[in-house]
Amino acid sequence: AFFDAYQWHLDDRPLRNDNEINPDVLGYIFEKYVNQKQMGAYYTKEDITGYISRNTVLPFLFDRAKKDCSIAFKPRGRVWRLLSDDPDRYFHEAVRHGVTYDIHTKDALAEKRELPPEIAAGVNDVAKRGGWNQPAPPAYGLPTETWREHVARRQRYEEVRAKLAAGEVTSINDLITCNLDIETFAQDVIAGSEGPELVRAFWKALRSVSVLDPTCGSGAFLFAALNVLEPLYTACLDAMRGFLDDLENSQRKHRPEKLGDFRKVLGQVEEHASERYFILKSIIIDNLYGVDIMEEAVEICKLRLFLKLVAQLERYDQIEPLPDIDFNVRAGNTLVGFTSLDEVKRTLSADLVKQLSLPQIEERAEITDRAFRKFREMQTEHGMDAGAFAVTKLELRKRLDELRDELDEYLAGDYGVKVGNRKAYRQWRDSHQPFHWFVEFYGIMHRGGFDVVIGNPPYVEIPKISGQYSLQKYELVGTGNLYAVCLERFLQILGLNRRYGAIVPISSVSTPRMLPLMRLLVNNASTHISSFAVRPAKLFSGVDMNLSILIGRPTAGKDREQIFTTDYRRWNEPFREYLFNTMSYIASTFYEPFAAITKISSEIDRTILIKLMKYRSLARLRMKEAQNPIYYHSGGRYFRKCIRTKLSNEYKELALRSEAAKPVLCLLSSSLYYWLWIVFSDCYHVTRSDVDMLPVPDSIMSDKRFHKLSDALVDDLERNAEIRIRRRADGSQQREVNYFVGRSKHLMDRIDHLLAEHYSLSEEEVHYLVNYDAKYRTTDAGDGYGQQPGREKCL
Repeated sequence: AFFDAYQWHLDDRPLRNDNEINPDVLGYIFEKYVNQKQMGAYYTKEDITGYISRNTVLPFLFDRAKKDCSIAFKPRGRVWRLLSDDPDRYFHEAVRHGVTYDIHTKDALAEKRELPPEIAAGVNDVAKRGGWNQPAPPAYGLPTETWREHVARRQRYEEVRAKLAAGEVTSINDLITCNLDIETFAQDVIAGSEGPELVRAFWKALRSVSVLDPTCGSGAFLFAALNVLEPLYTACLDAMRGFLDDLENSQRKHRPEKLGDFRKVLGQVEEHASERYFILKSIIIDNLYGVDIMEEAVEICKLRLFLKLVAQLERYDQIEPLPDIDFNVRAGNTLVGFTSLDEVKRTLSADLVKQLSLPQIEERAEITDRAFRKFREMQTEHGMDAGAFAVTKLELRKRLDELRDELDEYLAGDYGVKVGNRKAYRQWRDSHQPFHWFVEFYGIMHRGGFDVVIGNPPYVEIPKISGQYSLQKYELVGTGNLYAVCLERFLQILGLNRRYGAIVPISSVSTPRMLPLMRLLVNNASTHISSFAVRPAKLFSGVDMNLSILIGRPTAGKDREQIFTTDYRRWNEPFREYLFNTMSYIASTFYEPFAAITKISSEIDRTILIKLMKYRSLARLRMKEAQNPIYYHSGGRYFRKCIRTKLSNEYKELALRSEAAKPVLCLLSSSLYYWLWIVFSDCYHVTRSDVDMLPVPDSIMSDKRFHKLSDALVDDLERNAEIRIRRRADGSQQREVNYFVGRSKHLMDRIDHLLAEHYSLSEEEVHYLVNYDAKYRTTDAGDGYGQQPGREKCL
């Protein structure tokens, strides 16, 4: 069935040539037809895996290289001077488009392209911003981009470029925050090394870095990591040749053994069929690790990696034995098993006899790890002895099986399973598939943990797995979803100051039940968070879910940095290829009382938020009942609706003090509240806490202008509404009201300008709020991109 599906989807994701089995297609089919149906995982596109891999693997390599060659990373050292010497080189082309670069001709502009006079006039004068919501022509705008978006992108480029030129960017984390081309920068750092020490430091980091996907599926993230590592391997080998050539051409005397380590490495490369084959094989054996609960996923992942290797060979006589990565990519339950010997000790704390076996367990694990290292080294040797290799593998497997058996028996006690009841024990073992990290990857865990952990954990409610396996001793089980527990496990198996990256539902940073997860991230890690809408386009095909990408590193004490976030990013499908390269990060805040990490990306977002948070929340105005309650809609996409009649269960009653009802109706219908709701909420539901957290100045209650605007808004909504009668399958009829909320935007704008007086918002700030998400909130008159989001339906 799997390969039938493969054939059906050749048109969807075509092969590169008629004779090749494309490993990317294999992964796509597996995730689509097998994994997502059983475990809530989805095929992760290359732009997502690439963004996460680049911004975790590369920063770790810089951190590790800095330890061995710190002089190159001084604030004014050679590494950071690359940024100030040629700032434009490290911007993504999409960011510079229409300013200093043209994506259509693929050329840098001879001089900076200035804005048209009618657009430039509004940069410093809000009153002159006519046409800013219209599409920008291709010479200036990216596909579907408006003038407003182009100007914001241009200003961000100029701000970041000034920092680069002034030498203010002097850490690898700054490159993530500025969303620069970290991949080009890494290759330039290696290629421009003034001495061999920096190349040696990067090569050492490359050969030892451990990249793990603990929920690897068919290997999408491991493939992305391989693609990130490959050019750096190549850059290091080229740099080694360059230093050796300079040495040979030099007239100065030198010791024969000078740069001997470079000669040795290049000699190993020459023993293989091709340099690229050597590089890919080295990465697959030395750097990539994966675990998945589904054995089918593990086999497909290994097959894809093998196919990637075979594709590099041009002739049959170049064929070498494929690497054996059975101990790199393994089947097992990431969430069930011991991660350390200390965990085993705690489990056996009441059994003094069994505690006596702990030193032997650690010794046997160390011996097993030595066997694994030998097994791995044999595969990089040219012309290895097949018989000796088979014996080594058999011995390694035997040692691992013995340790697994013993640890499984110890762990079963934690789950209330008696080992003496062999049937119950076998059932528990088969359903839970324990995976003991400190044994399976003893060497890595003994050094402190994996260097990089990346992945797309399953989005599955924990009660749904109750018939399969149970979870023990996790702080985040109470959140109710597997992805949160997976993130907790990510941090457990990750070393301090190393890197992690994951894509998870946006609820992870914006819902009360995920407060324990937010505390874990804020208190134990420095994190960059980007958030993505599900309309009009979406990150995962067929998955209607708002998502967030977390990029971070576990930290401790004063090493902890701020949280950085983007705004809530909407886009149309033609913009997808520019989505990640045009993101903007800014230092953000964790508001624990509101159970949210704010989704902001600009200084104006921050200043508005500071002004609003000075006022007390709406919760103080609630009453148990009111003579004339108002009703807010619990959903909606581009507008927040608040009316005086309950039309369905989707409308929630809000009983307020009488003098507050009409002003609050205006406030809950405003663009100001729409923006605030986006900043704090899951961008899907409007919950009681989303309403209660709204800051409300006392002064709006006595402003009679809100009473007139409230009446006018409700009347206008009703005037533009459309009533339909829908026939149900059972023959009954249902009354349906469709509100065209966008047609009342002119009244909302008046409300926002009036609110600006009470919140002390500047002209620039209220203009920003009135035009927030303007491209997607316009009425049925159209926005130039075929969107008609002005309609909001209520049953």
